[in-house]
Amino acid sequence: MATKKSNTTTSAKAAAPAKKSAAPKAKRATKKATPVAPVTEDLFAQPVAATPKAVEPAPATKKVPAKAAAKNVRVTFRVRAEVGSKVFLAGAFNDWDPNVKPMADKEGTGEFVCTVTLPKGRHEYKYVINGAWCADPECADWVQNDMGTINSVKVVE
Repeated sequence: MATKKSNTTTSAKAAAPAKKSAAPKAKRATKKATPVAPVTEDLFAQPVAATPKAVEPAPATKKVPAKAAAKNVRVTFRVRAEVGSKVFLAGAFNDWDPNVKPMADKEGTGEFVCTVTLPKGRHEYKYVINGAWCADPECADWVQNDMGTINSVKVVE
């Protein structure tokens, strides 16, 4: 029986070191595998090449030349008023709001100027100088309005 004890003892000693060397290898494999898998991976995501819209041009690109034809034009308005006045431009293009478009006298000479972008067509307007509505004295084109006064008309071509 002594032979059997030495065989089991020998095989137990041989098996023990094998378990110790296998355990560190398993830990190394786990450390390498963890960074490979992303945390927020979408398993149901479609590949980009599978969507046909990525290949076709957007329909909006076909309409760009049409929009370029309806381009707006920058128009400068000028009026003379007393230095230090508060002058605004009001018209159909800003819903006749007398406070939206202020005019500036940058040089301090009494010439108030502002620039607006308008589409082509006829545009009615007035100046509001210190709270008083005034037609443009330099504009020969005017129309009568619903209030019984006149509006100046600017034609943008």
